[in-house]
Amino acid sequence: MEKGLDTMRITISGKNIEVTAGLRQAVEDKLSKLERYFTPETDILVTLSVEKERQKIEVTIPVKGNIIRSEQVSNDMYVSIDLVEEVIERQLKKYKNKIIDQKQSSGNFQQEFIEKEIEDDEDIKIIRTKRFGMKPMYPEDACIQMELLGHNFFVFQNAETEEVNVVYKRKGNTYGLIEPEF
Repeated sequence: MEKGLDTMRITISGKNIEVTAGLRQAVEDKLSKLERYFTPETDILVTLSVEKERQKIEVTIPVKGNIIRSEQVSNDMYVSIDLVEEVIERQLKKYKNKIIDQKQSSGNFQQEFIEKEIEDDEDIKIIRTKRFGMKPMYPEDACIQMELLGHNFFVFQNAETEEVNVVYKRKGNTYGLIEPEF
């Protein structure tokens, strides 16, 4: 289940899927690209799962003070594996200064990655704040409102639950609803 001692420790498990030698090799090949960021004693936990047509890979990398996590879903596990590595790499570059707190030891990260200059344009900048009154409405009405405004999402107060919800456009002229879970 685990890769050699001189590289990061990759543990792969499967839910509703047999982790074949080909899948294991694909995961290890892709995730070995992350070795330039992490020290050899870093653990990478990988879960492959299949639910109907959804081929999902979840990757969790516990590092000191943080957890780096990505999950990707597609209808092809190999596509999901490709995507997950790219997303983690983007996260590492984008949130580097947040992930590596200068006050704590750099733990699981390669010295080269820590010392590399951070580009300013990768910082998150909120450039606009919008405030608006929310009147209670049903999710279907929120979808109509979203369409009328020409937006891809719409925030509203759900008339049934009185909670703030979000409706959003999906592929194939369908809609999604995001509800809080407490």
